[in-house]
Amino acid sequence: MAITTYAELQTSVSDFLNRDDLTSVIPTFIDLAEAQIQRDIRHWKMEVRSSGQQSSGDRFMQIPADWLETRRFHLTGDGTHVLNLVSADTMADKRQGSDDVAGRPADYMLSDGQFELYPTPDADYDLELLYLAKIPALSDSNTSNWLLSEAPDVYLYGSLVHSAPYLQEDDRLGVWAQLYGAAVERVVELSDKAKWSGSGLKMKNRGLG
Repeated sequence: MAITTYAELQTSVSDFLNRDDLTSVIPTFIDLAEAQIQRDIRHWKMEVRSSGQQSSGDRFMQIPADWLETRRFHLTGDGTHVLNLVSADTMADKRQGSDDVAGRPADYMLSDGQFELYPTPDADYDLELLYLAKIPALSDSNTSNWLLSEAPDVYLYGSLVHSAPYLQEDDRLGVWAQLYGAAVERVVELSDKAKWSGSGLKMKNRGLG
């Protein structure tokens, strides 16, 4: 059967396992698969552009709730100024070396679940963040997403991988894992081809990406 919805995915997992008594735990297999998928897949359809304004004197900026990785982070308005990712040690050295004087932000780091900007803004600045967002989780209220539509095998085999420990079926774990890995590799490969083919460019990630 086609796998286009959360309910159809659950049915398919049950069919592949040849079990009709796992209704209560199959959603857990899918949840675990989604956690792994978020770590394994990087796709151009995960890219989100977010813009906002950082207030003068506020060096900390909230990170979007669905943020996974930064692709590009820069100031806008008066031209475009790229913000460079630095380490905590470098950030501390910069603040100490300049006596923490405010100015136009040029660097940032991930600090306690927020972006910390350096220098601390001396005025209001417009910023734009291009980042990779988490793939929306499937649920009874969110019955599909782009990945399930394009690559249901990733979801199916990922869910089956996480069923094996529960069912103590180690002999099938290797098969599910191999099929899952191949499906993920193909999704990432097609994304790279779509994004970079014909451009003559080499991939270059900025920020946290």
